[in-house]
Amino acid sequence: MTSLAATTTAIEINGNGGPEVLRLTERPMPVPGAGEVLIAVEAAGVNRPDLLQRLGEYPPPAGASDIPGLEVAGRVAATGLGVGRLAVGDAVCALVTGGGYAAHCVAPEPQCLRVPKGFSMVEAAACPETYFTVWYNLFERGRLVAGESVLIHGGSSGIGTAAIQFARAFGARDIFATAGSPEKCRACEALGATRAIAYKHEDFVKIVKDATGGRGVDVVLDMVGGDYIQRNLSALAIEGRLVFIAFLGGATATVNFVPILLKRITVTGSALRARKVEDKGAIAVALVREVWPLMEAGKIKPVIDRTFPLARAADAHRLMESSAHIGKIVLTI
Repeated sequence: MTSLAATTTAIEINGNGGPEVLRLTERPMPVPGAGEVLIAVEAAGVNRPDLLQRLGEYPPPAGASDIPGLEVAGRVAATGLGVGRLAVGDAVCALVTGGGYAAHCVAPEPQCLRVPKGFSMVEAAACPETYFTVWYNLFERGRLVAGESVLIHGGSSGIGTAAIQFARAFGARDIFATAGSPEKCRACEALGATRAIAYKHEDFVKIVKDATGGRGVDVVLDMVGGDYIQRNLSALAIEGRLVFIAFLGGATATVNFVPILLKRITVTGSALRARKVEDKGAIAVALVREVWPLMEAGKIKPVIDRTFPLARAADAHRLMESSAHIGKIVLTI
């Protein structure tokens, strides 16, 4: 640590509010604890939870950094006690509980993955939060297998663009995705969606039912909630699985639960941020085993909409809030 500066550049949240509360500042250099590494960050992904944290609606877990940012890529700058798999200089991307919008960030070693061969730091930084979420929810909780069908809401988002590619790569038969514009629908279909649905003027339940001969889909990956909940139940097949990863349209709804009984539907979901390191580490192991080879073979790749320098984090948030982007927004250091 003697070769490192005493401080590092970071973006802090100067009170709850709009993007203007994001402020470039200097913070003490983070120090890796036991089982942790310090990463010299070259790129950091921007995600919806960052916006919610800025608004005061998604506070970091106890002990986590108050600096926003849940995924980074860079090189290991220092290691804590007990770190054995990684060494100084290794190129890694990592899932973190906070602190990503900074030139240096601490991450638990189990949550660090080596940058896939052929991937840039920007591309690598766009993967951890999204890929951990998609893998765990689509395949471990949603139990999607080859030959099944899936409906992915928010198909043009970072999560959606990853989920479409994952579903295609692992053999899903029919992949439906909702998106907000014809341009976004075309992007979803270019990634492998069988049918993209412009939700503003198309009924996704009817389209899914018509396309599947009335059967419905096996899995729905939903980040909307609200009035989508009842419609998701209608769109599911017998033994279908409804998986929630967010509630952008509302966390409460009046729902008729009868379809759950009649179709034996499983309703589940998860959130990553507050989970234990060993839980996230297990997902990382699965990603390296199942997904990293597909990335290095060119079959899965993050869609990058735009990059911003760290000092323009507020502009990155404005773009995400506009929903004009397709795929991921990344900050560069």
